Amino acid sequence: MEITEITSDGLKRELKVTIGASELEKRVKARLDELKNQVNLKGFRPGKVPLNHLRKIYGRSVMAEVLEKTISESTQKAISDRKERPALEPDISVTEDKDEMEKVIAGDADLAYTISFEVLPEFEITDLAKLKFEKLIVDVGEEEIETGLKNIHEDAVTYTKKEGKAEDGDQVTIDYTGKIDGKEFDGGSAEDAPIVLGKGQFIPGFEEGLTGVKAGDKKVIDCKFPDEYLAKELAGKNARFDVTVKEVAAPELVELDDDFAKKIGFETLAALREGVEAKLKEDFEATSRAKLKRSLLDGLDEAHKFELPASLIDREFGSVWQQVNSELEKAGRSFEDEGTSEEKARKEYQELAERRVRLGLVLSEIGEKNTIKISDEEVHQALIERAQQFPGQEREVYEYYQKNPEARAELRVPIFENKVVDFILELATVSEKKVTAKELFEDGEKDGEKDADA
Repeated sequence: MEITEITSDGLKRELKVTIGASELEKRVKARLDELKNQVNLKGFRPGKVPLNHLRKIYGRSVMAEVLEKTISESTQKAISDRKERPALEPDISVTEDKDEMEKVIAGDADLAYTISFEVLPEFEITDLAKLKFEKLIVDVGEEEIETGLKNIHEDAVTYTKKEGKAEDGDQVTIDYTGKIDGKEFDGGSAEDAPIVLGKGQFIPGFEEGLTGVKAGDKKVIDCKFPDEYLAKELAGKNARFDVTVKEVAAPELVELDDDFAKKIGFETLAALREGVEAKLKEDFEATSRAKLKRSLLDGLDEAHKFELPASLIDREFGSVWQQVNSELEKAGRSFEDEGTSEEKARKEYQELAERRVRLGLVLSEIGEKNTIKISDEEVHQALIERAQQFPGQEREVYEYYQKNPEARAELRVPIFENKVVDFILELATVSEKKVTAKELFEDGEKDGEKDADA
């Protein structure tokens, strides 16, 4: 086997591999010798079929098998001998000249093909002990517990039809049709819509316009969509709603006592309070962890700048871009509806893809150098948790992952990533900062949006 380097440009590599016709012939003969003891041909005793006769019958198929195996083995050896790590499966290019290929199959010419691939970059991991992060801490006090109890209590409210005018806290059931500049708009109409006055479920001015209405009333409500409204095509625009009031109902709250607690699965009100406290602590810790992890990933991204394999970026971008377009299509929206353009969105998601690839490589390198492993038990537990996310379909989900190695491998990604994050946090300096619950949850960016997806 002869290997010639054609290209070595940055992370790009191209090699020419040549396998002599004599080497191929040796492999063909060895394979035909194996077949001699396996095939049954009329007129010949087992193992006594002449080699030339076997070659006449099976020669082309054996040569095709030999070529496929030889290319696979020689490709692996060519790369391993160079001690390089391909970013993705190498591209293999064999001549498309039919005459030339016929000569190879006939044993009259050497096999020559090219291997094209990108290698993973070599880079130094920053000193993890010098990294500094801040973890936000929220103390669960009486105020937070009382708020949690109040929310649970209010969620259990029932409404009873009443005569008279609607007041704050009442539920008003209405039909409405919204128009902008005299034209109806998507999502601006509904029938039998229940609205609790004072909850702030609609745009400013709408609920206020329903205060004092009675069943059977018809009313026109003028209001304006906020400038920062999520649906960009409606943001800042004036709208007029034609409303028909179907029913007005007053809220009825049961007593917040042991009986109420028992109805929702707790022995006593005290046990419910403990449950609320435990859930708040869990939620606060999860959010704090997500923010700390994002801060850590930001730090790693900033500390590591190196050339990235374009093939990995293209694959990551393609996956993200397909998902983005699929969600827009499903929602019947465009990039302009989202307040951007396709060009700007492409640039944004290209940067996101580069970040994810970079962090994936960094986390992988840290995990490999520090022998961070994932046990079968951890993957099994993750599989159980995934199945539990689909009530009634647990068995089907479990069997799907058991039968699909690639899907099961995906379960390992977040486990590995979180174990590496935990390892880094043990080395880094992590200070704590006490904040309020409101401060903890105040963040315009979704937690995890910039995670590595390593």
